[in-house]
Amino acid sequence: MPQARTNKTASSRDIGIDLGTANTLVYARGHGIVLNEPSVVAIKADSGTALAVGNEAKATIGRTPGSITAIRPLKDGVICDYEAAEEMIRHFVRKAVPGRRGRTRMVVCVPSGVTGVERRAIVDAATRAGAKSVHLIEEPMAAAIGAGLPVAEPRGSMVVDIGGGTTEVAVISLGGIVTSQSLRAGGDRLDAAITDYVRKEYGLLIGERSAEDAKMAVGSAWPVPDRPELEGRTVLVRGREKIGGMPRTLELTAAEVRAALDEPIEAIIAAVRTTLEDCPPELSGDVMEHGIVLTGGGALLPGLDLRMASATGIPVFVADAPLDCVAIGSGLRVEELDRL
Repeated sequence: MPQARTNKTASSRDIGIDLGTANTLVYARGHGIVLNEPSVVAIKADSGTALAVGNEAKATIGRTPGSITAIRPLKDGVICDYEAAEEMIRHFVRKAVPGRRGRTRMVVCVPSGVTGVERRAIVDAATRAGAKSVHLIEEPMAAAIGAGLPVAEPRGSMVVDIGGGTTEVAVISLGGIVTSQSLRAGGDRLDAAITDYVRKEYGLLIGERSAEDAKMAVGSAWPVPDRPELEGRTVLVRGREKIGGMPRTLELTAAEVRAALDEPIEAIIAAVRTTLEDCPPELSGDVMEHGIVLTGGGALLPGLDLRMASATGIPVFVADAPLDCVAIGSGLRVEELDRL
């Protein structure tokens, strides 16, 4: 994967933003990725004032008093709270590029399936947060660039970017997206699947952070031959009984967590199949030969590459540093802003 290029004479006012549902990454021109924080804002209910953003705000999720609300300004990859998103972008830009002078040129990543209204909301929020100009790049294209795929060549390259709110599947050739699927389900849906499983099977209500911790600790999509220790692991989750309301601790096995994740994983694989079916035959042959590349946080789920390869009959590879691919792709576009 291409590394973040450094140009000491470049203006740090030019930045690329991977504005994700779960995390936001900022790439500063000439410096690489300079910020990676949760896309969370803690809001004071009576005045709407932002009290904390990013890491500090995430620590308050599920633990705030009635006067404070911890929210995610983005849902399924698009803005659902305009004012909170604007404040979050402004905060991250100030933190990533301290002491900057003048307004900032931004390259912002968006899901391939966003509507014109949703695109306009992102542009407006970035402009009000201090952008001099805003250039949008679709997430699968940014992911492919960041993963080092030959997107400019007359060859089909397939990328599956599994983020917090969306999964982007695309076949790219000659610098453009030939066919794509944008599934509004990603890491958050995986967490929700664990929450639903525990509620239905055990009558226990757990929070999203507990579900995410369980996924990170023992989650998998397929038995992993070189990691047999996963099969015997368990994780403790704490929650409140649906009936009675008393706190309780539950031990979940790796097999149970895998079963809970089955439905959203199948949805992702179905999107991959649909994209392949819509792909021109010549490009399908390229994908068969060179394989599918996974990026995003979901790519780190053990066994996902093996399960997808088994379901499609195509080799599947996890990109180097999959969490950073979209941000690096937007950053490489930032490095070319003057030429563009």
